[in-house]
Amino acid sequence: MCPASSRGAPPTDGAVAAALIDWHLREGRHDLPWQRDRTPYRVWISEIMLQQTQVATVIPYFNRFVGRFADVRALATAPLDEVLNLWSGLGYYARARNLHRAAIQVCTVHDGRFPQTFEALAALPGIGRSTAAAILALSCRQRHAILDGNVRRVLARYFAVQGDSGDPAVVRHLWSLSEACTPARHVDVYTQAIMDLGATVCTRRNPACGRCPLAGGCAAQRSGRQHELPTPRRRPPRPRRQVFMLAARRTDGAVWLERRPERGIWGGLWCLPQFESPVEARRYLRTTLGERTPVRPLAAIEHAFTHFDLVITPLLAHCSRLGGAPEAAQHAWHRADSPGAIGLPAPIQRFLQRLGSDAIQPQLFD
Repeated sequence: MCPASSRGAPPTDGAVAAALIDWHLREGRHDLPWQRDRTPYRVWISEIMLQQTQVATVIPYFNRFVGRFADVRALATAPLDEVLNLWSGLGYYARARNLHRAAIQVCTVHDGRFPQTFEALAALPGIGRSTAAAILALSCRQRHAILDGNVRRVLARYFAVQGDSGDPAVVRHLWSLSEACTPARHVDVYTQAIMDLGATVCTRRNPACGRCPLAGGCAAQRSGRQHELPTPRRRPPRPRRQVFMLAARRTDGAVWLERRPERGIWGGLWCLPQFESPVEARRYLRTTLGERTPVRPLAAIEHAFTHFDLVITPLLAHCSRLGGAPEAAQHAWHRADSPGAIGLPAPIQRFLQRLGSDAIQPQLFD
């Protein structure tokens, strides 16, 4: 059983909470997989997956993840590669690494019992103030205010909060508003409701004000400023980065992979060796794999990250012998037709599948 929150309940904006709770009972989402059997563990997994990711994308990943890791001990004892493998394609892989680290910490520090106090929960890797609050509000009905992206947008519009939503003073103001609006009773329904409202009605573009239960009191709606609030951040032009990746293929179809460093893009995943030029790739092929075979550029792979676009030019090299370099902790020969449980970035996984397909190979090599 979840303990009650020790935090006092400050005065609330009862109109906001009452309208949202009533709306959610009638029109909110009630059949999401993490809404069934709302344990702190299951809510934690869903909240981490939903960070910067749409609900429709998360649902199949959540079902597979909790199907394999039914509780925190199962997650803690699993190899990281298996965790990353199930996360492959969901992006922001630091979330998966933090889930694994947090699960291990729960088992070693908390004897396998998922923390149900705000302080202990917020101390786990990858769990910040808003995520800890959401987990406890949704699974334990503890009164904690949240402030994810959807909630920021709803509050900024309803109370006409101006200024960059990343500015510390604006963030503090939004937190105070969130605290004031969070009710002492039915906090689980309210928390789900305000997140749902931001995700489905008070959307970033084209908000459906005609269907919003808060429209009557919304300052942005009254002044026609829905599209101006929250104040958009100034974003610099998206940079475009070009790299080369070596696809060294053995005679049995296996491809040479490296595990990427934990920091940086695709941290901890297995990937083709990456270089700034074909010259570096050929040198690596000669010195590491002992091959002097020519490399052949293939069609470029483009992948968009949050802050930049990555253009990858694969360089195909047919290794002349079956052995090649020996495997090590950070290197391995990988066959796409028997992948095993390793974490691969989604675009690299798709590339390797095409590379191993006889039907598609001629299109790649021509």
